[in-house]
Amino acid sequence: MHLRGVPQAGMEYEITNRPSFAELVATLDEGDRIRLESSSLVSHTQGVEITSNDRGGLTASLKETLLGDDATFSTVLTANRPGTVTVAPPFPGDIVHYELREETLYVQSCSFLAAQPDVEFDAEFSRDKTFVENESDFLLELTGSGLSFMASYGAISVVSLDPGETYVVDTGHVVAFEETVDFSVRRVEGVKSLRGTEEGCLAEFEGPGTIWTQSRSPSAVLAWLVPNLSDEP
Repeated sequence: MHLRGVPQAGMEYEITNRPSFAELVATLDEGDRIRLESSSLVSHTQGVEITSNDRGGLTASLKETLLGDDATFSTVLTANRPGTVTVAPPFPGDIVHYELREETLYVQSCSFLAAQPDVEFDAEFSRDKTFVENESDFLLELTGSGLSFMASYGAISVVSLDPGETYVVDTGHVVAFEETVDFSVRRVEGVKSLRGTEEGCLAEFEGPGTIWTQSRSPSAVLAWLVPNLSDEP
């Protein structure tokens, strides 16, 4: 975890305003590109341009089911001259980086913030292993080599599991986990869900590998907020 970035895989970065209102400031050389979650852009300097709205390899069936025909999940920015790009997540919290080295990392879609262009991603979507409490959320599969950045709602904790060691996490508190970690998801009574039922989702992880969790759950906030919204002005 870096408070201040150093040159890695051709890109410098700094994470500011930690830990409650973190922002990522990426420094790009001429010709460098960075892929952002489409709603995360805060600002960029002159000479940095939005070059595409990229669905990032999401499968067609998932796009139709969760995103809709016209939805875009990520935006690519290209530096025509040296400059900076500032991005931030929608919820107050922290940002961490993970450098992939020809490997895979699984990330909650609401936690994905940015990645270098050599990192490819697709949607890992299986109804018997779904993390979806919010219908617009899904599990991303990041693959390849390069820096990736993940954001949390609240504080981030890192859990390292030994081979065969298990750990149970409410799915709303999962940020990401390494591909070496096996997992299964089950619904249990007594844990309130986004849909207002007394049946929530728990993920059981088995090591070896690392899990990143967040101290607050966007799904839990929505579960409290939605019933209290009024249609009256």
